[in-house]
Amino acid sequence: MHKPATLGREGRPPDADRRTDDATLIARSRAEPEAFAAIFDRHATGIHRYAARRLGAGPAEDVVGETFLVAFRRRDRYDLSHRNAAPWLFGIATNMISRHRQAEVRLYRALARVGVDPAVESPADEVVARVAASGQRRALAAALARLKAADRDTLLLVDWAELTYDQAALALGVPVGTVRSRLNRARRKIREALDDINSVLSEEHRND
Repeated sequence: MHKPATLGREGRPPDADRRTDDATLIARSRAEPEAFAAIFDRHATGIHRYAARRLGAGPAEDVVGETFLVAFRRRDRYDLSHRNAAPWLFGIATNMISRHRQAEVRLYRALARVGVDPAVESPADEVVARVAASGQRRALAAALARLKAADRDTLLLVDWAELTYDQAALALGVPVGTVRSRLNRARRKIREALDDINSVLSEEHRND
């Protein structure tokens, strides 16, 4: 993962920013642009992991670069009352991912066919467990592909990016109530898809 050239931080003492919150770093970066590099160091891995699960590793690199360049250019508009910049950054990343919406849906449909997640290896060791996990991943991917874009964004910000409801609302620029209703709708559809695949697997197990 390559840091954008504008975010170099040569000359700053190592570990100087570890105990400094994001808002303070962003405020400092308005006069000292190199200070923004600490924001990249702190959040780039999480943004990359989130984007890779949605688009695959190649496009995720582009999303990370685009996200931090946009954030750097908009740092003067950042609300410094928010000490943690993660919701802001994940909101930008989600907007970047929306430009790849068709590619995202194609990835989920491919995963639904083959059951291999390109971003995450299954930890299961037993053959039966791997088959079950593969079936569930395929059902999950198919269900994700069918979700409305707004519902999918909300679900994955909470479940994959691990944002709280309040943070997801901030990232998406919507009320918390909207986050809750989208999550309820998306999770209901996901549960239905997984219930279907579990019923099929149980029936196959009984017939063995």
